[in-house]
Amino acid sequence: MEQKMFCFQCQEAAQGKGCILKGVCGKTAPTSAAMDLLLYVVKGISVAADALRTNSLPVGSDVNRFVTDALFSTITNANFDEASIWQRVQRGLLMRDSLAQQAAEAGVTLPQADVLIWHGASDEELKAKAATVGVTSEADPDKRSLKELVLYGLKGMAAYHDHAIRLGYEDESIHAFLQRALSQTTVGNLSVAELTALALETGAVGVQVMALLDRAHTESYGHPEITEVNIGVRQNPGILISGHDLHDLEELLRQTEGTGVDIYTHGEMLPAHYYPAFKKYAHFAGNYGNAWWKQREEFAAFNGPIVFTTNCIVPPVADAPYRDKIFTANATGYPGCRHLTEDADGRKDFSEVIALAKSCPSPTQIETGSIVGGFAHNQVLQLADKVVEAVKSGAIRKFVVMAG
Repeated sequence: MEQKMFCFQCQEAAQGKGCILKGVCGKTAPTSAAMDLLLYVVKGISVAADALRTNSLPVGSDVNRFVTDALFSTITNANFDEASIWQRVQRGLLMRDSLAQQAAEAGVTLPQADVLIWHGASDEELKAKAATVGVTSEADPDKRSLKELVLYGLKGMAAYHDHAIRLGYEDESIHAFLQRALSQTTVGNLSVAELTALALETGAVGVQVMALLDRAHTESYGHPEITEVNIGVRQNPGILISGHDLHDLEELLRQTEGTGVDIYTHGEMLPAHYYPAFKKYAHFAGNYGNAWWKQREEFAAFNGPIVFTTNCIVPPVADAPYRDKIFTANATGYPGCRHLTEDADGRKDFSEVIALAKSCPSPTQIETGSIVGGFAHNQVLQLADKVVEAVKSGAIRKFVVMAG
């Protein structure tokens, strides 16, 4: 069987080994190749940026934000829009060359590495290069696995840091680590032992990023509280918002207040209901639907527009009734769907989404009742004495730990 791509960054990889014809997620081989080249370009940027930092020279915020966005856009189920990935490749090549010029002017010697000197102008040259820089370009299977483990950790780190940045919480040391790790796994010629140490360091910095995002969320919106969330529907038209970006949710709630349009969360956005700051919005109606992988049937029943602030996007079938109601934002994208951009202050205009919602029927009810959540660390610690008593009395016999 001819291998058209290779991707094994998620647990759903074909046969538990890797997708070689088309991603189980729906990603096509050409899009996968474009992402491979984008990551290659980002590695070149990071080699140059890390060298500048090593010589106590500044690296601009535009570089930091680009690397973060590029990594985020390549995570599973986030961006299927091949054109937007190629646009990032072109921007990245210009940025890499600018950094190389900055290094030359400062007398900083950069490695003579292909990631820094390769150039491709035509579509054919870009696609030909993309075919040579994927996961399997590292011949040593042990080093390949460790490098990819580090890379996937960096992608998750970039996603969390991106959310924190949008709320005004940014850590230069995280940017520096991201770019240093990308540089070391590209031109560092690290041994298996050194790569293992880097993977462990990636995990440690990952915890640091999670703590930063937790602080961004709780200082912006309060600590999550135990909350009962409606899973039924109302009679008003609605907008369904999915993903993890609370900044986008806040802006959407503000812009829809008083419009007669209700807001429902989906998937990973469910925890937004637990934050005190969002409870003041009377039109924050509840949560609609179940797991992300059921969205094809549930989105069709919702009737109104759907906003993806981050992953997870399941590619809609060709005749899906909701296909023309999908809006993407930030690092996400899907061909043929409208993409919401932001202004200089990081705010989005949701007027087009709101207008569409007003023209749609109200959501079809697919379940009734409510669910309870909000058991975040601060809330649980407030109940620690009661939890301990319940364990001692036998009222609690088992804890189930879940992670995603």
